[in-house]
Amino acid sequence: MSYEFFINLRYLRAKRKQVFVSIITFISIAGIFLGVAALIIVLAVMNGFETDLRNKILGINSHIVLMEYQGMMKNYPQVMQEVQGVPGVVASTPFIYSQVMLKSENSVSGVVLRGLSLKDAFRVIDLGRMQAGSVNSLAEPERREQLSGGEPEILPGIVIGKELAKNLGLILHDSVYIITPMGISTPMGFVPRMKKFAVVGIFDSGFYEYDSTLAYISLKDCQAFLNLGDTVSGLEIKVDDIYRADVIARSVEKKLGFPYWARHWMEMNKNLFSALRLEKRVMFIILSLIVLVAAFNIISTLIMVVMEKNKDIAILKSMGATSASIMKIFVFQGLTIGTIGTTLGCMAGLILAYNLSQLSVFIERLFGFKILPGDVYYLNELPCRVDYTDVAIIVAGSILISFLSTLYPSRRAARLDPAEALRNE
Repeated sequence: MSYEFFINLRYLRAKRKQVFVSIITFISIAGIFLGVAALIIVLAVMNGFETDLRNKILGINSHIVLMEYQGMMKNYPQVMQEVQGVPGVVASTPFIYSQVMLKSENSVSGVVLRGLSLKDAFRVIDLGRMQAGSVNSLAEPERREQLSGGEPEILPGIVIGKELAKNLGLILHDSVYIITPMGISTPMGFVPRMKKFAVVGIFDSGFYEYDSTLAYISLKDCQAFLNLGDTVSGLEIKVDDIYRADVIARSVEKKLGFPYWARHWMEMNKNLFSALRLEKRVMFIILSLIVLVAAFNIISTLIMVVMEKNKDIAILKSMGATSASIMKIFVFQGLTIGTIGTTLGCMAGLILAYNLSQLSVFIERLFGFKILPGDVYYLNELPCRVDYTDVAIIVAGSILISFLSTLYPSRRAARLDPAEALRNE
């Protein structure tokens, strides 16, 4: 151990006359501790939000959507074969997209109706956890006895989200009407098309927006209900690397040519993820101010220590200590304060970040309120993902700020004239 570091440790243990300096030292450590811990926790939550949103969006939605400029896609089996030959494509499935209304006995809600090809849809998308029923039930019509005792009623199946089921007051095996504004012409005028379906499944994607607005029926039933014949809205495509989806989408467009066009998930959700990244940067800047305030406390502490230790510095210089050695003593003191605060803050931040979900559940039960209302924040639980690159940047930044805060006081101590200091004593 160098004598500069040894003297630094002695100066950290204040004497009885220097209690005020010791208190400011403690406040400096506490400030850096809180700043580092807050940064780690908040950035972990922001990373968790981004990762959770991306996973849920890419579960319900595909990586790439392929459609035609002219409208509905007719020869989709042939297009699927061509798409499958593009490097990076894992699977593809046809889909139908339409906006309709669902009508139960007591309520009506506008939804997005999706037609699924059951044989290959789930190689591309994932509806999440099934709360009741099964998606495979869409393949088989549901039979139910008529109340009048006649022929059994045969209804096609529909799968809806749990929030939509709650809003419409539906449970498994209930009946619901699908109404589309693209109606049919009758002698009585233009009448919206309406058909009765049976709820054969209720899914829970964990994403409020999808759980409250999506409904799925089989591709065949959707084509029949919307009178589309053998056409579909387009193809959904899954790729092997989601971060190369833009490159693969351009390759698909290049291979197929006009009139086909492809959009990847980054384009479709650009505004959402850009907003999340901007919010993350802003939170980093705001919370960094806590560490900067603590750095000013370090400067104040060191200036007061230098003023208190004028005699000691003069004696050390008289004994042969160089200005560089004196400077090292106070640089070490500031770095020691910063390192202690950063280490404790890093440990506390990581512990809290890894247990934040359980802690949020405990707080919700204790105070009886919801921290993340699903209809406001899209997600219904607090996500958290620690990125050790962020942690390394926070730790390095905190130590750097602590080091920079020592430069002025330590240079002032190094320039002290020993003769002048001892004469004044």
